Amino acid sequence: MASGSSVIGFDGTAAAERAVREAGGLLAPRRALVVVAIEEGATFGAVLAPVLVAGLPATELEIRNAVRAVIEQATNLAQKGAALAREVGLEAESLVVSDDVSVASTLLRVADEQDASVVVVGAHRRGGLSRLFLGSTAKDVLKRARRPVLVVRDTDTGVARE
Repeated sequence: MASGSSVIGFDGTAAAERAVREAGGLLAPRRALVVVAIEEGATFGAVLAPVLVAGLPATELEIRNAVRAVIEQATNLAQKGAALAREVGLEAESLVVSDDVSVASTLLRVADEQDASVVVVGAHRRGGLSRLFLGSTAKDVLKRARRPVLVVRDTDTGVARE
């Protein structure tokens, strides 16, 4: 059985904040690692899109500044998530991981590296049929995890936990 801290995926949304609160209620005072995972291609593409759409080449300075801004935002977000986790009784640290794979893959890799006892994620509502389906990250984590997973749904879904 895994003996490490819990790994909590955090993206700053209401669902992620609710997942941290639920994790605290269930797991406190255990250790937790609040992880903000950056999917490099998607994130940096979105940051540089305005320059690229205009048909302008991105300079090295623009790329460096974009990377720095994304990392700074992610670090602040991870620290916010860890602070929330500490408020609900977890012994929490923050971690930002930038990778070229999906967020789910990154969370599962970190969970393996930490020998996490559980992976915690929030599930976001998606589209009109969202009450029937989980978001893609939560779904991928559930499908591929080799350890327990706690998925906490957004509050408007009417279901507290799955």
